Amino acid sequence: MDNLTHTLLGAALAESGLRRKTPLATATLLIGANLPDVDGILYWVARPDLAYGFRRGWTHGVLTLAVWPFVLTAAMLAWDRWVRGRRHPDAKPAVGATLLWLALLAVCTHLLLDWFNTYGIRWLMPFSRRWFYGDVLFIVDPWVWLALGVGWWASRRRRASGAPGAGRPARWALAVAGAYVLLTGLSGVAAREVARDALATRGYAPTRVMAGPEPLTPFRRQIVADVGPGYVLGTVDWLRRPRFVADGSLIQKGDGASEVAAAERTPQGEAFIHWARFPFFVVERGPTGTVVRMVDARYTLDPDARFGTLSVPVGALSVALPAR
Repeated sequence: MDNLTHTLLGAALAESGLRRKTPLATATLLIGANLPDVDGILYWVARPDLAYGFRRGWTHGVLTLAVWPFVLTAAMLAWDRWVRGRRHPDAKPAVGATLLWLALLAVCTHLLLDWFNTYGIRWLMPFSRRWFYGDVLFIVDPWVWLALGVGWWASRRRRASGAPGAGRPARWALAVAGAYVLLTGLSGVAAREVARDALATRGYAPTRVMAGPEPLTPFRRQIVADVGPGYVLGTVDWLRRPRFVADGSLIQKGDGASEVAAAERTPQGEAFIHWARFPFFVVERGPTGTVVRMVDARYTLDPDARFGTLSVPVGALSVALPAR
């Protein structure tokens, strides 16, 4: 998910009552809710193909739960002792054990939210590179923003005014957001079955079906179905009939050319192929050489798109990459 969602969830948890557990509880929840995304810097300081290979892996895997909470707790205790303690000698010190479980909670919320979208997460890194996808929420969901933001703001306002039950709005916001996530998750499961049934009537037997959420509307699902030689794209909309409508013709994978195999063997191509969920290929042969355009159908069908694509000149040492 986007970092605003991570931050709002950490803030709502703090205002729900956890901020009172120990000094620096709010800071711990806010930082921990975003901490695994330190790998996002690769999109700005390194090649995009390196980001494809590293993103949501080492910093998001199972070892994260054994490392980040302790790193964050140590940083918070150091700040408490060397900065906050010197500025406010009479202040109550932070409790290390409490900070540790708050840090663990915050990091867990980050991993869970990232699993919710179609980008996925590699839970088992570094032991396995396998991707896991929840397909529950779009990466930016304004309805989650609204629920968590209103709850956080209302609790903060009640606390500032001294009103009783200051944490209640934040707790209600967390409950509403949880119910929304549950309903959208069930919607995705049902949408996959609707798509499978509709494709079966057209003679397709899909091996994999993604029912990804779309921005703004919780009633529509983006369908990408792997039917062997290619992909069928479409949408499931709960407010129309028929529920499933295909978008255009079959998208051929185009993976039979020898140039594609050569491109997949490059370090850049291998990283992209492992990252891509529904890859297809366009081979462009010209007088100056051959370029294999790799595209992930879950994000785009345009080989020139800024994200979800990779261009590999076959037989060349350099690789032309789109900027994100």
